Amino acid sequence: MGHMQLKEIKATPYVRAEVKKGYTDQSLHINLDKADIRISPIDTAVKEKFIGGKGYDLWYMWNAVTGDTKWDDPENTICISAGPLGGTPGYPGGGKSIVTAISPLTGAPIDSNVGGYFGPYKKFSGFDVIALSGKADQDTVILIDGIQSEIKIFAASDLPETAYEMSDALTRYFDEEKPVNISVVTAGPGAENTYFGCLNFSWFDAGRKRVRYKQAGRGGIGTVFADKKIKAVVARFGAISMKTNNPADLDALKIVTKTHAKEINTLDPKQNRMALVGTTHLVPIMNDHDCLPTHNFKFGSHPGAAVIGEGVYEHIFDKGFDGCWRGCAVACSHGVKDFTPFTGPFQGKKVFVDGPEYETVAGCGSNLGIFDAHTILEINFYCDAYGMDTISVGTSIGFVMECFENKLITTDHTGGMDISFGNRHSTMELIHQMARGEGFGAIVGKGIRQMKQIFATQYHADAAFMQDIGMESKGLEFSEYITKESLAQQGGYGLALKGPQHDEAWLIFLDMVHNFMPTFENKAEALHWFPMFRTWFGLCGLCKLPWNDIVPEDNKDTEEPAKVVKHIQWYADFFAAITGKKTSADDLISMSEAVYNFQRVFNLKMGYGTREHDTLPYRAMGPVTAEEYESRQERYDTQLTEKYGMDISGMDTNAKVAALRKERESQYEQLKDAVYERRGWNKNGIPTKETVKRLGIDFPEVLEVLEQNGVK
Repeated sequence: MGHMQLKEIKATPYVRAEVKKGYTDQSLHINLDKADIRISPIDTAVKEKFIGGKGYDLWYMWNAVTGDTKWDDPENTICISAGPLGGTPGYPGGGKSIVTAISPLTGAPIDSNVGGYFGPYKKFSGFDVIALSGKADQDTVILIDGIQSEIKIFAASDLPETAYEMSDALTRYFDEEKPVNISVVTAGPGAENTYFGCLNFSWFDAGRKRVRYKQAGRGGIGTVFADKKIKAVVARFGAISMKTNNPADLDALKIVTKTHAKEINTLDPKQNRMALVGTTHLVPIMNDHDCLPTHNFKFGSHPGAAVIGEGVYEHIFDKGFDGCWRGCAVACSHGVKDFTPFTGPFQGKKVFVDGPEYETVAGCGSNLGIFDAHTILEINFYCDAYGMDTISVGTSIGFVMECFENKLITTDHTGGMDISFGNRHSTMELIHQMARGEGFGAIVGKGIRQMKQIFATQYHADAAFMQDIGMESKGLEFSEYITKESLAQQGGYGLALKGPQHDEAWLIFLDMVHNFMPTFENKAEALHWFPMFRTWFGLCGLCKLPWNDIVPEDNKDTEEPAKVVKHIQWYADFFAAITGKKTSADDLISMSEAVYNFQRVFNLKMGYGTREHDTLPYRAMGPVTAEEYESRQERYDTQLTEKYGMDISGMDTNAKVAALRKERESQYEQLKDAVYERRGWNKNGIPTKETVKRLGIDFPEVLEVLEQNGVK
C-alpha cells in the first residue's frame, strides 16, 4: 500500500448554524452521484412531529425512497442524526447518534443507536441530520468541518484496509495537532462482502492517545455505506461545554445532569459495576436465569460461563476512563490493551480491542460453544476491523454449527471445515472468509434468511427444521437472549419494528426475574409502553443504560418499578431544560408514539409491516428437539400437567414437544392480538386511520399506504 491519497473534488463553504435549544434546524444532503452538497432548513412542522434523531432519519428516508427501493439502489439514503439532547457533556449517555437506511437483511428501514463523538460533532458543525444518497464512482471520503465551516468531498486512494487503521489515519490527517477534534465513521472490507456490515464511529481517547470505536451494528447499514463507495465520513469540531447546545435553562440543565451523574457514581459500584466491567456483568445473570444463548440458542446456561464473564474481563480490561462521550458517568466502553491475535492479517501484532460487550460475549462465545475469552476478543477485534456486526456474525455461525452437527451441511459444502460447536479455528477462518467474500464464508455472510434458502435449494437441507432453529425474524438475526420462558420478550423480539433487537423492548429480566407482568394485559401494556419510551432515547440522542441498568435504591418501593419512574422524570426535566418545552413523563411517550407508528407504516410502504412478518422461529418460543426438552424436562412436564392440564403419562418426548408447541404458538398469537389492540392497530398489525389521525401523522402519503393495504 502506498501513501494515502485524498484528492479534493468538491468544497462548499457554509455559514455554521447556531445551535438553539438543542437544534440547528438545518439538514445536510450529499448526493454522491454528482458530488452534490445541499443545505436545507428543517420545517417547523417536521421538528414538532418527529423531534429529532430517529424521527428525522425516518422522515428524510421516507421522502427519498419509494416502495420499490432496494438496499443497493442509489436512492437508498443513509441518515444520521443525534437529536436535541445529544452532545450534552456530563449527562450520562448523552453522546449517541442514530443511523438509518433500508437494510440488506430485511428490505425495510433499519435503525442503529451508536456512541462515539460523530453525532454531537456533526450537530455542532451545523446539522441536525445528514442524508447520504446516490453512489460514487470511486472511493470517497466526506469531511464536515465545523471549525472551518466547510464541507469537502475527496476522491480517495491507497487507504488502509481495515476500519481501525483507516480511522486512525484519517483522524491524524485532518487534525494532527488536536486529534480529539475528529470523529470518523467508516466500515471495512467485511461490510463490502457481507449483508451485515457495521459502521464504526470513533472518538479520540486523550488519556490513551488512541482512536477508539463504537459500532452501529444492526441490519447492514455498513454494507449500504460500502456499496455507495463511501470510505469514511469525518466530522471536525472544537471545544464543547454545556453551553454548546445553547439550552433554554442552563441552570436547570446543570442540576439534572449533576443529580443523575451523582446517582450513577454512587450506585454503579454497588449494582452492576459497569465502570469496571461494562455489560459483561450480564453474563452470570443471564446464565443463572437460563437466558444465556448456548449452542444456537438451544440451551440457556452452561458450566463454562464463568470463564467468559465479568470475573475474567475485570482483570483483562485496560484501566482508565472509558466513556464513549465526554463525562459519561456510566463509562462502560472498555477495551483490552496489547492484545495479540493468533490468526489473520494482525497475527502476532499488538492491538487494542474495543470491547467486548455482553452481546459479543454471548453471541460469539457461549452461542458457539466457545468458552475462551481470548478467542472472543479476537472475534471482537476482527469483526470491528472488518466492519461486521458481531450479533449477526455470532447468531449466523451458531445456525451454521447446528446445521453442520445435524448433517444438513457437510464438509463438502464448507470447503473441508469442521464447523462443530466449540471449533474456534473454523470460526476464525469463517470470519476471515466473510471479510474477503470468499469460500463458504461468502454464503454465511448473507445472513440466516438467505442461508436457509441456499441450504434448502442447493444442499437439500430440511427447510422446516431450519425454519425452527434459524434465529432470525424479519431477516434480522436475534440479539443474545433466550426467550423460551418469557412470552413478553418473545413479543419484544417478534413485534419489534426492525426485527429481534433488544433495544426496542428488553423485557426478559422484568418478566422472568421480577414477574412484573403476569397477565396478557400486563404484557400488552408493557409491549406498548416500553418500546415507546425506548424510542424516545433514539429521538433525542441518548443511551438507554443510565435509565434502567442503574436504578435508585428506593425504586423497588415505587408503584411501577419496571419503569424507573424517578429517572423518567429526570429525562422529562432534561428535555425541558434543553428545549424550553414544559414536559411531563407522559409527553415523552406521546412524542415516541407518532414516530413509532410512522415507522410501522414505513415498513408497510416497503412491503412488510403486517402480522405475517411478526413471526418467530419456534426455538424462540420453546424446545424444538427432544434433546432440548429433556434438558429441562421437569420444567416442561410441569407446565404440560399444571398449566395446560394434560395427562402426559403415555407420551414420549416427541409427543410432549408437539403438545407444548401447540400451546406456546397459540399463546404467541393471542399476545399479538392483545398488543395490536393496545397499540391501536388492526388484527393484521396495521395502524388504523383513527390511530394515525390521533397521532397527527395522517399525511396524504401515509393514508395512501394504509388504503393500499386495505385500511379504509
